[in-house]
Amino acid sequence: MPTYDFVCTACEKRFDVFMTFSEYGKKPVNCTHCGSDKVRRRMTKVRIAKSEESRLESMANGFPGLDGLEDDPKSLGRVMRKLGSETGENLPPEFDEVVDRLEAGQSPEEIESALPDLDAGGSTDD
Repeated sequence: MPTYDFVCTACEKRFDVFMTFSEYGKKPVNCTHCGSDKVRRRMTKVRIAKSEESRLESMANGFPGLDGLEDDPKSLGRVMRKLGSETGENLPPEFDEVVDRLEAGQSPEEIESALPDLDAGGSTDD
């Protein structure tokens, strides 16, 4: 049974209501906090499951020109954030920290020197 999100215009609190598709629009909805019938439906994000192939295709179409990003930390950060969200994977908090710093204009070299532990499990340079 679908969950519908509402907000009460009387007490301004959010709440969820479970109802069937056939009940939606016909069954009266009252605030679960104050009982008011002055409620409105909240539109929430919709998640669509994508295949690995579909995600990779979306990423390729979304980034036609990646040249020059190494000289533009803010753009590099935006691309990394979009790529991270397109993978559908839970990324470690360090990813968000690096992307936040890039979007703030820090260069990769500055980030690397500020966060030396990021490469702890990475490559070894001889």
